[in-house]
Amino acid sequence: MTRGVLLIDIQQDYFAGGAYPLVGADAAALVASRVLAEARVAGDWVGHVQHLAEPDGGFLISGTPGADIHSAVAPLASETVITKGSPNSYLGTNLQAVLQDNDIDDLVVVGMMTSMCVDATVRAALDTGRRVTVVENGCAAPDLEFGGETIGGRQVHLAFAGALRDAGATVVTWPTT
Repeated sequence: MTRGVLLIDIQQDYFAGGAYPLVGADAAALVASRVLAEARVAGDWVGHVQHLAEPDGGFLISGTPGADIHSAVAPLASETVITKGSPNSYLGTNLQAVLQDNDIDDLVVVGMMTSMCVDATVRAALDTGRRVTVVENGCAAPDLEFGGETIGGRQVHLAFAGALRDAGATVVTWPTT
């Protein structure tokens, strides 16, 4: 079984000062950087997903600093970078072919947002038959509003982590020390 690590949309706009800061983004990026460092040492395949939105998208707009991958997880020249324009990292990209070409059947996922792109990508990966491990503390989510109520980003994150576990992903908390 060949393991790969996929870092989803860990981009500047999701951090303080960005166009759409998430709850817990800094802590998640720190954990994601540790997962990335261990993958590099182990020689695992590493892929970075970068969401690039159109100018009317509000955030992660192509060509702006907010769309840049965060420096804590900056890709090496030898690592794959896949750009996308929708939440599902498989949709309209070559992710499936890249994973097949590298014989990746065990995928470790970190990224942003748990409630959108992480969720969509993990579910698609599960649909391909891959084993997927979500490092929940390497992910972050926004506060959401619905029905006149605000749901805190931490609760949003936990709800989606639980739903992904129920969908078949292994959900783990990465050691922070």
